[in-house]
Amino acid sequence: MGNDAHNFLPELDGQDGPQPGPSWANPRWPLTDGADLSGAMDPTAMRIAVEKAAAKAGQAMDPAAITQAADASIRAMMLVRTYRVRGHLAANLDPLGLTKQDIPADLTPEYHGFSGAALDQKVYLGGTLGFEWATVRELVETLRKNYCGHVGCEYMHIADVEERRFLQERIEGPDKVIQFTNEGKKAILGAVIRGEEYEKFLGKKYVGTKRFGLDGGESMIPALEAVIKYGGAMGVREIVYGMAHRGRLNVLANVMAKPYRVIFHEFSGGSANPDDVGGSGDVKYHLGTSTDREFDGIKVHMSLVPNPSHLEAVNPVVLGKVRAQQAIHDDLSKHEKVLPVLLHGDAAFAGQGVVWECLGLSGVRGYNTGGCLHFVINNQIGFTTSPQFARSSPYPSDVAKGVQAPILHVNGDNPEAVTFACKLAIEYRQTFKRDIVIDMWCYRRFGHNEGDEPGFTQPLMYERIRAHDRVSEVYAKRLAAEGVISPDDADHMRYDFNALLEQEFEAGKGYKANEADWFGGRWSGLHKPADPETARRNVDTAISPKLFESLGRTLTTIPEGLTVHKTLARVLDAKREMFASGTGFDWATAEALAFGSLVSEGFGVRLSGQDSGRGTFSQRHAIWVDQKDEHKYIPLTTLPHGKFEVYDSVLSEFGVLGFEYGFAGADPKTLVMWEAQFGDFANGAQIMIDQFIASGEAKWLRANGLVMLLPHGFEGQGPEHSSARLERFLQLCADDNIQVCNITSPANYFHVLRRQMLRPFRKPLVIMTPKSLLRHPMAKSDAARFQVDSHFMRILSDKTEIADAKVERLVLCSGKVAYDLMEKRDAEGLENVSVVRLEQLYPFPGEPLAARLQKMTGLKDVIWCQEEPKNNGAWFFVESRIEQALTAAGHAGMRPRYAGRNASASPATGFAKTHLAQQNALVADALGLTPAAKA
Repeated sequence: MGNDAHNFLPELDGQDGPQPGPSWANPRWPLTDGADLSGAMDPTAMRIAVEKAAAKAGQAMDPAAITQAADASIRAMMLVRTYRVRGHLAANLDPLGLTKQDIPADLTPEYHGFSGAALDQKVYLGGTLGFEWATVRELVETLRKNYCGHVGCEYMHIADVEERRFLQERIEGPDKVIQFTNEGKKAILGAVIRGEEYEKFLGKKYVGTKRFGLDGGESMIPALEAVIKYGGAMGVREIVYGMAHRGRLNVLANVMAKPYRVIFHEFSGGSANPDDVGGSGDVKYHLGTSTDREFDGIKVHMSLVPNPSHLEAVNPVVLGKVRAQQAIHDDLSKHEKVLPVLLHGDAAFAGQGVVWECLGLSGVRGYNTGGCLHFVINNQIGFTTSPQFARSSPYPSDVAKGVQAPILHVNGDNPEAVTFACKLAIEYRQTFKRDIVIDMWCYRRFGHNEGDEPGFTQPLMYERIRAHDRVSEVYAKRLAAEGVISPDDADHMRYDFNALLEQEFEAGKGYKANEADWFGGRWSGLHKPADPETARRNVDTAISPKLFESLGRTLTTIPEGLTVHKTLARVLDAKREMFASGTGFDWATAEALAFGSLVSEGFGVRLSGQDSGRGTFSQRHAIWVDQKDEHKYIPLTTLPHGKFEVYDSVLSEFGVLGFEYGFAGADPKTLVMWEAQFGDFANGAQIMIDQFIASGEAKWLRANGLVMLLPHGFEGQGPEHSSARLERFLQLCADDNIQVCNITSPANYFHVLRRQMLRPFRKPLVIMTPKSLLRHPMAKSDAARFQVDSHFMRILSDKTEIADAKVERLVLCSGKVAYDLMEKRDAEGLENVSVVRLEQLYPFPGEPLAARLQKMTGLKDVIWCQEEPKNNGAWFFVESRIEQALTAAGHAGMRPRYAGRNASASPATGFAKTHLAQQNALVADALGLTPAAKA
């Protein structure tokens, strides 16, 4: 089984070769070894096998006996198959004993025709479960031990024979019992005790404080340590965790070894960062950390990604970070060194759509991380909601069957079983590089938080919980009965650990952080900008004529043996003319020049989104597809030094945007871009925008340079194809957190992309990208604007040379409407009207705007014109800022006036005639060609 067994398209650098068979073919099907999915054999084959086995054993059997024995063997094999498929339904999983566990009829030998004396007759099994021959009674006893104990395994939905066989070899057979050495058992008990006593200590010291404790699920602690230990032995050198609230503080302390004193300091209201770092901070059960742990001489680096209360939102961020780290460690071919581990709640795993989005990424080219280990803390309740009201499936983990991930259900009161499940899971992941799920059934000893009263809604469950011994008490009694520990050993462990916690508690009172950790490692050399205004000036983003010409050849040369589409051939002819004449450079060419120049300078460039390879509007053509055999050629991958990647993503916004945010956070030396098919499709990822992109730096001190490309512009295409909801991004702007641009010049787009990487800091960049301007005759740039002394312009004047002193009416705007204004102004011969575009809306370019306004000594009217409805767009954001710039320029008392569409519940009309009438009216209003509309 190769590493790309689950990838329908292999990972290729630069060029995708022709794929055998249809593009949607599954290379894991059909099965190649002749076995069917049941593991049973046909009657003829079974008769032959029985006859050979009998002869080998020296038993003479007549044809009738052979037929009878073969029939019994087939029925026995069907019994085995039934246990493999459904044995988990009879597993002892619920520590509280509330879940009904009747043995399904088809798991009984009688159902398969075995009863009475037949139970003690030997049947031929041919090595199944380790038996050549066995009685049905022996077979059933072994099957129930293997499949109906404290671990229930679901894996028969997996198509691949080798994966099923791998799991069967580890769970089937009379000798397959969960075994740990006495020292291993003591270590497991110690980890469970640390988890329990830590929660009790916090509850005692910080009465009434929310901590979302792990109480009831402490078996997770030794299990996660097993992932580190056994993962390290199998090649893992880095683990990236993502998890929600429950048990987070316990994982931070007892798995990731975040110092107890630091956590106690934070519980007392202190910060884990120095006083001069700034930022809003966040509640302690949202925070992350990073550390190293060592087992058996192997060091594993671990990081827990910070996340908000949106329970599963961190999942794609973790996966994106892992993908970036795998690229940095040259681990994309084996996916061996960097492991993603996601910890879920049961209700969230079943209920949140982003869980499926992330599972769907697991085998997709460009997003595959070589399998994720999912650990579900199955409380059997979500806040106050019981499972029957929280999902339609028997288990919270059932969604994972969609990607054929094996699922290990395990009883959380048996820490050995949970640890075994994690050991098996990491071995499976490292072998097959596929997702796997551990579903740990446990309980939540208290309410949703420690101040919540769960008895309001689940009185019977909580009556049972109050009477139920803690995990360590259950396990310690078992170990004492086995003679592994004395009856007092567990109490000594608790006492010693509490003494340590008391010491750390005292140390926490005087704790003071020395430094923040956000500019270490790959981020070394980068820093926080000195201020939002001057730090963005004088960034040298121009390229040399030599590089410009070289990139031109790369972007226009069709390699021998490639037959391009006839329309693409015309596009390339036009590009050659641009480079020959030095004029007419369009948006797509400017973008390719930015990408190519950054790659040539050693940066990585990663672009993903729905149809990003060609471009939604057939503008980009980053990938050239041969018209005869469909092999692909990507010109920018032929450049030396850096790496260029472009991926057509799955049809997801939330998951993919989160993935790219995670990638950008891990690798600041790669320009990471996510492109929406249309701008307002970003609505589907609003959680990522609000909770991570806009606020992640303030909350968690995590800088990020992600670029969002959002097609935006009003062209009569209806409400869903017009607005990227510029107003929402502007409302999020504060504390120099993000950058928002609405760019109209190809050269300016080139410079803003290069600026994103060439500055010594990273901020998310939101660009309202154009649609009609992709090919607009006025939206062109000359070659000189890319070279020598050129740079990004935060404001741009119109194409007509109007002396500032002659300007009486200034129309300020942003985006496509500028060209409508200029065309109409010139057609009307208005020589005292100037149109100035704000290419960057945040950080607001107040200084250059004021400098420009100061030169307009005859200014009488300032208009803000926008295409968007009044309650949308930039008006409410820019109004006061324009007034401040006017005051700074000596025009005190002058205020801007609005010209644009009326407020509207819908972003745009879907009627072409209505759109055109509205557009003509707002342009005329802005230019003073009609009486001013009332505000």
